[in-house]
Amino acid sequence: MEGRLLLKNCAIFRADGRVRSGMALVVQDGFIRRVAPNADVPVLPGDWEVACQGRLVAPGLVDCHTHLVGGQTLPSTGNFLLRAPDTRQDRRRHVASLLTVGEVEALTRFALARALRDGITLVVEHLEAPSDVAGALSVQARVAEQLGIRFASAHITHSLAGDAPAQACLEANAEFVRRYRSHPLVRGALGFQSSHSCEDSLLRRVSTLSAELEAPVLFHLAEGEEDLAATYSRHGKRVVPRLDELGLLGPRAIAARARSINTQEAERLAATGAFVALSPRAHLTSERTGDSLEAVLARHHLVGLGTSGHGTLWDEVLAAFVGLMRSARSGRLPDPDGALAQLLVSGPAELCTRLFGAPSGRVEEDNIADLVVYDHVPAADPETGYSPHLIGQLARSRVAWTIVNGRVAVREGQLLGTDFLELSTAATQALASVWNRARLG
Repeated sequence: MEGRLLLKNCAIFRADGRVRSGMALVVQDGFIRRVAPNADVPVLPGDWEVACQGRLVAPGLVDCHTHLVGGQTLPSTGNFLLRAPDTRQDRRRHVASLLTVGEVEALTRFALARALRDGITLVVEHLEAPSDVAGALSVQARVAEQLGIRFASAHITHSLAGDAPAQACLEANAEFVRRYRSHPLVRGALGFQSSHSCEDSLLRRVSTLSAELEAPVLFHLAEGEEDLAATYSRHGKRVVPRLDELGLLGPRAIAARARSINTQEAERLAATGAFVALSPRAHLTSERTGDSLEAVLARHHLVGLGTSGHGTLWDEVLAAFVGLMRSARSGRLPDPDGALAQLLVSGPAELCTRLFGAPSGRVEEDNIADLVVYDHVPAADPETGYSPHLIGQLARSRVAWTIVNGRVAVREGQLLGTDFLELSTAATQALASVWNRARLG
C-alpha cells in the first residue's frame, strides 16, 4: 500500500487497559509512526483515511496455540463416526494421516480468514499432517501470506508412528524453519506433540535443531494426568523436569496445554523464560487443572491465550475472566486484573516480539501496526483497566477493520479480495472428502 494509512477520530486502547478518545494514528511501512490528538494530524494527499468515528482501536489479538486443521476435522463435541481407534487422540492422528495438501490448504484458508474477521493478527499453528509435512507447512505459509495474516507454524512430530517417520517429519519441519527465517509475516517453529508421545532420542534432536537454527519449539506441556502417568512410568520423571533436562525449556519454548503443573514446576517455567499458552476453558472443567492455571498465573508473566483449535479467542478471554474472579474471591490470586492483562496483552505481545523481532502489543509509536478497529465506541478513560464491562463489550462487538503489518486485511467487516462464503464452501467440501475416506478406510 502506497502512502500512509491514517486512522482518524479513534479511541485508543492503552497499555494500562484504559481508553483515550479523540486520537489519530499514522501507519506507514508496517509501523505506527505517530499517535496524536485528532486535530493535530491532518489528512495529506495520498493518505488512506479510515474514519473511525470514535470507535476503539486496539492491538490485534494473538492465538498463541491452535490446530487450524485438526480443530475442524475433529470437533470438540458431537459424534464422530469413524472406524478408527477409540481414543480421541488416536482418531485425530488417524484423520491427520489422510489429509491431502489440497485439503490442508482449504481448511487453513477458511480458518485464517475467520481469524482475521475475529481481529486475530497472529496465529501460532500446531499442525499434524504426517503424509506430507513439507507440503502441508508450505501451503499454510502461502495461504497466510496471501490473506495477509501474521503466522507461525510447527509440525506435531511424535514417536508413535516409528522412529524413521518421526525423524523424517522433524527434518521436513526444520527445513521449513530455514526457509522462513526472515519473512515479514511467516515464521517456522519446530514442533512435537507431548512428553508421553516422544522418545528421548527424538526430543534430543529437537533440542539440538532448536539451538542450531535458533528456532522456537512448540509443544503440549502437560496435557493431563494421563500424560504425567505415562511420562513417569516410562522415564521416572514428571513432564516439566524431563523436558527441562533435555534442554527444551527456555526463551524459545512455546508450551501449550499446561493442565497438570504444580507450583515448583510453574516456578521453573518462569525461571527458564518459557512462554506458556493457556486455554482457560479447559481449566474450568476440573478443579485440579484449575490449580495449574493459578500456579502458572501467580508466578509467570510470559503467558497468553490459545484456542487449541476450538471455539474463539474471546471464548477463552471470558473463561479466563471467570477463572480469575473465582481465584480472586478465594484469595488465591490477589491481582486478577494484572493476570488478565498478561493473558490478553503483555504476554502475547512478548511472543510476537520474540517471533518477529519488533515491538508489538501497544498502540504506540514504533510498534508494529497490527491493529483492530472494533464497532464499539467506549467511554473515555474508565477508572479501572480491563474492566468486565469493556471486555464484555469487545467480546460482543463486530470487528470492523483488521490491519496486519500496516496493511488492511479486513475493511468494515469484509475480507479484502476474498469471498468468505467461497472459502467456507471449499472447507466444507474438504471435510466431507476427509470424512468419507476415513469411514471407508
